[in-house]
Amino acid sequence: MLRTEPLPAQAELTAASTAQRILYSSTDVRWNSGVLPVSGTLYLPKGEPPKGGWPLVAWGHGTLGVADSCAPSWALHRPRDATYLNRWLEQGFAVVATDYQGLGGPGPHPYLFWEAEGRSILDSARAVIAAYSGQIANELVITGQSQGSGSSIGASRIVSTYAPELRLRATIATGVIPSFPQGPYRVPEAAPSASGPTRFTMLRLVGGSIPDGGPSADNLVTEKARPLLHLARTACVDEMRGHEQQQSLNMGNAFTLEPGKLETLLLPVTDMSPVRMPAPVFLGTGLADRTVPPRRQYAAVAALCAAGSSVVWKTYSGITHNGIVNAAFDDELRFVRRIFAHESVETNCAAIAEPGLPGTATAGIRFND
Repeated sequence: MLRTEPLPAQAELTAASTAQRILYSSTDVRWNSGVLPVSGTLYLPKGEPPKGGWPLVAWGHGTLGVADSCAPSWALHRPRDATYLNRWLEQGFAVVATDYQGLGGPGPHPYLFWEAEGRSILDSARAVIAAYSGQIANELVITGQSQGSGSSIGASRIVSTYAPELRLRATIATGVIPSFPQGPYRVPEAAPSASGPTRFTMLRLVGGSIPDGGPSADNLVTEKARPLLHLARTACVDEMRGHEQQQSLNMGNAFTLEPGKLETLLLPVTDMSPVRMPAPVFLGTGLADRTVPPRRQYAAVAALCAAGSSVVWKTYSGITHNGIVNAAFDDELRFVRRIFAHESVETNCAAIAEPGLPGTATAGIRFND
């Protein structure tokens, strides 16, 4: 831990007795620049900690952008995420939430690089466990959504070698984005569409996905899309989305390469090889998810199951990419409580089945847009 300071109150985080902005050290794996500071937030529950301290939830957030102003330690957590984190606080867990390397701190943010983001998660846990000895226990649950699903699974993959002193008890991922080219299931995908959204690719261009020595991001975008590239560097994803829609930008008119060639050029940052995970894994998928279609998430589930991991996969009819964060919480809590009670967690790998195309979102559910 390098520094802590009070964090402004956030309406959704009613169960926090302490809210802090933190700065801690980590190590860069994308550009090999050595030790660097990473920012984040820390929340402690109300009341006295149990003997040995509160167990710790380490959170990996979804896509916000790559500009420093998007970091939750600067802008606070989105209401959806803050609601989710507050539920863990209500259950007696301390919560640490990294901004990720380069987001809120010095240097560029390696967007979607699962090992870099995984290190940010593990080092946030190391820092707060050491700094709050007696208040926070070395009993770790890692959870993440969308971009954070890659960082949560990534952190768990490397914990045994990168941070072996951490006692990882469980891993949770929703809106699952890791891809497994060597896995047993191939997603039946069409060729990359020219009509698809551009903002995530723009973030990749400025977030380290262009190979070292490759063309500059400016040379890969059209004149029409230059203002969006500027927003990728300086603004957050919601502002990018608004500009993208207003200017009718798509994958066909925003880049100088056609979608398939552009994808081939960029580093495959979400790719992983199937390995047996060191702790039980809970994966949650909304069957109305059109951002990361259920079949892609099923491919990740099948790969982790094939590698011998202890996996529980739950699907939720009518739930979207945004909605899954809170829709899965009750099942996640039961999963974690069983592990902490030293009860067996029965994998459902033998019963998983390929889902269909994304369904219709159920109306009237908060955040389920």
